[in-house]
Amino acid sequence: MPSLGAGEILMILLVALLVFGPRKLPELGKSLGAGLREFRRSTQGLKEEFEGTMRGDVQSAAPTPVQVIAAQPQVQQGPATPVAASAVIPRATSPAPAGDPGGPHQG
Repeated sequence: MPSLGAGEILMILLVALLVFGPRKLPELGKSLGAGLREFRRSTQGLKEEFEGTMRGDVQSAAPTPVQVIAAQPQVQQGPATPVAASAVIPRATSPAPAGDPGGPHQG
């Protein structure tokens, strides 16, 4: 991946200044900095966890306990929706039309 030179960075900052304006640019810089810091912390934590797992460090590789909650049965509210008879009867058991002695077409 090619690195950016001073000219490219200056051009990006100029376009950002034109698009966002001078009042929003400091806020965007702070947000970008905070996002990069959080990203570095996350990757550092993952790196330490991976290295601990590779060393065989049981304490850092131990899974976090999970609380199991039993699911409650769902109660249907309101009247039941009627189902059409054609949806209940499978096609294979329905009588074949008069002009079709073989049932469903094959092919």
